[in-house]
Amino acid sequence: MRQLFDSMKRHASEAGDLLAVSDRYGQLSRGELFARVTALAADLKGQPRTIGIYAPNGLGWVIAQLACALAGKIVVPLPTFFSPMQLGHVVRDASVELILVSEQTAALAVQSGAPTHMIDVHRSGADLPDAIDGFGQIIYTSGSTGQPKGVRHQSGQIAWSAAALGTATAASATDTYLSVLPLPLLLETLCSIFIPTLIGAYVHFDTGLAEQVGRGDASGIAKAFEIHRPTMSVLVPQLLKHWVAELQGSGQFAPSSLRFVAVGGAPVPRQVANAAWRLGIPVHEGYGLSECCSVVAVNRPKERRPGTVGQPLSGLSVSIDDGEIVVDGPSITDGYLGQGPAKRPWRTGDLGEIHQDGFVTVHGRKDSLLVTSFGRNVSPEWIETMLLADPRIALCTVAGHGEPHLTVLLIPSPPGAAWFAKATRADILELLSDRCSDAPEYGVPRAYVIVSLEQALKNQLLSNGRPVRKAIGKFVLERAAA
Repeated sequence: MRQLFDSMKRHASEAGDLLAVSDRYGQLSRGELFARVTALAADLKGQPRTIGIYAPNGLGWVIAQLACALAGKIVVPLPTFFSPMQLGHVVRDASVELILVSEQTAALAVQSGAPTHMIDVHRSGADLPDAIDGFGQIIYTSGSTGQPKGVRHQSGQIAWSAAALGTATAASATDTYLSVLPLPLLLETLCSIFIPTLIGAYVHFDTGLAEQVGRGDASGIAKAFEIHRPTMSVLVPQLLKHWVAELQGSGQFAPSSLRFVAVGGAPVPRQVANAAWRLGIPVHEGYGLSECCSVVAVNRPKERRPGTVGQPLSGLSVSIDDGEIVVDGPSITDGYLGQGPAKRPWRTGDLGEIHQDGFVTVHGRKDSLLVTSFGRNVSPEWIETMLLADPRIALCTVAGHGEPHLTVLLIPSPPGAAWFAKATRADILELLSDRCSDAPEYGVPRAYVIVSLEQALKNQLLSNGRPVRKAIGKFVLERAAA
């Protein structure tokens, strides 16, 4: 991270008055940000090695993240959307000894039992500390049991990934970035903090929208982009789908300032991507996982291949072994917390293929492959991506392993709820058939179960919206048979 610190010093020295970061509460120039970061880093010098950050998106988190990097600490991002039980588990599991908090999160952080330190976004003027090696990050993602599992990146993976991704996306100091995803997501940390710091770009954090997104609400996303008119941003497919729907509903287009919008975390329905491009959203699909520091491949500017996730980052080795995507290179995790070193190369558990020109296509999870009672193999993600192209469907999960046909769990979108409430069984089956017209007959769901998002979050979905497939398989088959 010494290169990061050197970049900050250079940007502050050469053009310290240029705006670096802002949120709904205020803004900081390059020089002001550098002064705040170095002040907190000096405070952290004698503090414990493992430090949690528990704050909303914005100035406070940026200062805390960069100060920890400068002070050589191990950072544990603490999502504000985690339950108190999950939060306590992470703090204990990672042996967090100090939590950096904001005024909004201080009271909740105390419940974890760890000491806290308030992030002061106004304090500066401390002596310039030396950069200390040893920075790393432990990333927690919700597991299928609800207990998050820590992924360790403590050997330079974050610095390498930030530089490689910045190059792949052609990011420069003239870019302006709009952050709408929660910062505990490593990809958002890379794109909204580390890459802009390296290149001297400006970032605005839409704090309120990021908090909404953490709760599964993307309303107002079109307005946010119209107000701030960035050149770059990163989304998950559900946010892109919502943005497209808002633009289509209002008859408007995305701001002409946009040049690159990366979308990852799940498959992007081709119909949604095509609609996005028609509306002025320059969608570039990517692929990655926490264990590979969030990004493995991404479509480059002016080199996008629809239906693929682009080419691997330069410096990564990506291959296919028995249908599974295998990755090696500088971004591979050190391993899971409490376990031994990671085995190299890293077997992702994702099925895919690499085309002759290096573009990668992802087909779905190896462990989620469904085999019907007729012996037909179906990747549920393939069918789900087709269904999610319909604006009436917010989320869905396909089940049916060992059964004669597939059944789908449907979660209507807010606009789609009224349609589903009036639709007959024949109407819904026709919808499924129409959306899955590119699938073979055995890949079209012949039964369905409809639940609300609130119902699904109780047993079928994790807090990040990902399906608990075993629980869903049992649930939908029981409900469909009732």
